[in-house]
Amino acid sequence: MRRTYSLSLLLLTLFLLTNTGSKACTNFLVTKGASTDGSTFITYNADSHQLFGELYFRPATDYPDGTLQKIYEWDTGKYLGDIPQVKHTYSVVGNMNEFQLSIGETTYGGREELVDTTAIVDYGSLIYTTLQRAKTAREAIKVMGELVAQYGYYSEGESFSIADPNEVWILEMIGKGIDIKVDPKTKKSFNANKGANWVAVRIPDGYVSAHANHARITTFPLESKKQKNSISSKNLDKVFNPEVEFVYSYDVIDFARKKGYFTGKNEEFSFSDIYAPLDFEGARFCEVRVWSFFKSINKTMWDYIEYAKGKDLSKRMPLYIKPDRKLCVQDMMGFMGDHLEGTELDMTKDVGAGPSGLPYRWRPLTWEYNGKTYCNERATGTQQTGFTFVAQARSWLPNPIGGIFWFGVDDAATTVYSPMYCGITSVPESYANGNGDMLTYSPTCAFWTFNKVANFAYLRYDLMSKDIKKVKQELENGFVANTSAIDNEAKNLYQTDPKQALKYLTDYSVKTGNDVVARWNKLFEYLLVKYIDFNVKQEDNGGFKWNKYHGAPVKVLNPQYPDEWKKTVIDATGDKLLVPETKK
Repeated sequence: MRRTYSLSLLLLTLFLLTNTGSKACTNFLVTKGASTDGSTFITYNADSHQLFGELYFRPATDYPDGTLQKIYEWDTGKYLGDIPQVKHTYSVVGNMNEFQLSIGETTYGGREELVDTTAIVDYGSLIYTTLQRAKTAREAIKVMGELVAQYGYYSEGESFSIADPNEVWILEMIGKGIDIKVDPKTKKSFNANKGANWVAVRIPDGYVSAHANHARITTFPLESKKQKNSISSKNLDKVFNPEVEFVYSYDVIDFARKKGYFTGKNEEFSFSDIYAPLDFEGARFCEVRVWSFFKSINKTMWDYIEYAKGKDLSKRMPLYIKPDRKLCVQDMMGFMGDHLEGTELDMTKDVGAGPSGLPYRWRPLTWEYNGKTYCNERATGTQQTGFTFVAQARSWLPNPIGGIFWFGVDDAATTVYSPMYCGITSVPESYANGNGDMLTYSPTCAFWTFNKVANFAYLRYDLMSKDIKKVKQELENGFVANTSAIDNEAKNLYQTDPKQALKYLTDYSVKTGNDVVARWNKLFEYLLVKYIDFNVKQEDNGGFKWNKYHGAPVKVLNPQYPDEWKKTVIDATGDKLLVPETKK
């Protein structure tokens, strides 16, 4: 299934994608032993200035023999070709299927010459096709490896997060470019480089990992009689062996040698260093988000601050770390809205934040002045997020109940993560495909409702963000507190009538999502009334004070700008705004 595009939206998207390119998206990964309750988590901020946030739903479907699946590029809707459809596909809610398997991604780009425009499978179709065909993370790796081997890989370099209730993996992939040959028998041309270079690593239990638009897998063990925890794609059937912790395309090193990228010993081969060489932007705009997550849960990661700033690229961060404490679902929600607070890169602290401490910088990321290049920060929480999620998988519950796809749209710092159980059979109307698009406003659409609140808050972020976060935490904490009761009711129903249990979970998820959007519309009305014209109306016991004779507030407050901003204005204007002292 593909997203529905209007012609105008498609043309706009194609124009923007070809005229503005910025890598985006952030994934955090948590294993069972690193979470407070034994859940696995992967998170995802789908960041793009052109991405419309909606909750995709693909129902389980049976197909007759010979059916073909049409493949469309996820970013643009471009038709790429057909592949054989399987007899039965699994239900998928967002990026999580009915078996609690979830997949996220971030684009790292890598070597541009390795993009294969003759291929059929792009990164988006690879994700959603795999979710419809695989039950576990290991099976997903097998499916992904087989798909790109047979149909080629159309996209730039990509890092994938793959998790099920028991394991969490990172798979990093890049294409092989184009080498057109002609078959002497059929006289038909073909790409002799069809396929992909890739490596997958299981994150050890008790550890966490992350990736944010830069390849992070470096060296890895190679398959041998002695090294049985690693296999190549020639032996993909062995991926289900629980001892296997590393899987890679069979010629990932040989191909690099053939292209002249690598000349060292096999054991020295580093996937990231060869296929996506690190530079300042890779560290400052990408790895910094990984570092900010890592340093929040492991104090030794502060040793990598110079690396994260792009000043010292010689000391790379580890692929995964052991956290100082175990993490819960609210932790993961909070990390997704990080603005580098508490660091020297804190986006609320320099003059670019303006008088209201705005933790955002409008694009481009780099800019020129007097012949020198400067940069803005690129934090995890960002204004151009289309949708965001925290995928939680729980091994102790039946699959339709164990998987919760906590879903939000727009800026992760000002969204609400609503619980969508992975067994539901429909999604909330406010989040569903077709309720508005990037060029069509809809008052009942979640994406437009959250954007409405966030964009208004950017005007007085220091004040409005407090009101927003109060309601956000109230809702999210309420959902988390209520989860146990929902689980138990659904589990009791599931034992006697699985269909009734799915209906119960669907009704709950749909109502919750729609209620969140209704509550957010009320929040916008509240913010507009309270902060209109940059004034602040006084409140008393949760309401505004009114003058019954004039229909106006009794008191309107005018908060002062902070002293740091006053000094900035004075330094820029000198005595122009100075009020002369009055002689007595």
